Amino acid sequence: MKTMKALGFLTIAAGFLFAPAQKATAQVSVDIGVAPVCPYGYYEAPPYNCAPDGYYGPEWFSGGIFIGAGPWYHGPDRFYGHVDHHFDYRKGYRGGFPERGAPPAAARREFHGNAMHDVHGHEAPRGHH
Repeated sequence: MKTMKALGFLTIAAGFLFAPAQKATAQVSVDIGVAPVCPYGYYEAPPYNCAPDGYYGPEWFSGGIFIGAGPWYHGPDRFYGHVDHHFDYRKGYRGGFPERGAPPAAARREFHGNAMHDVHGHEAPRGHH
């Protein structure tokens, strides 16, 4: 009887030990909120501040509406657009910045781009036009 109890216990223990573990499923969600409302678009990287008029080239706009950058981008894959580093705070620009929600000026500044960025602010590969 002792042997039967021990064998039964050992069988149950082995069943728990060698039974396949159930996989736990998890879902991760990150809420980035709504895109900043800026008259000339917002920079492609955090903290997503409003960019001044002249930073983005015309291909960043569709019908006068900014197509987005960073996590709120709504456009074609592998997009690169012209930017003007003279208006990039990461490159030393210290001029004025529009406030969120501000209306655009009646007349826009002429664009003079000197670089191309993807939607996350990365420079385009050499030779990319």
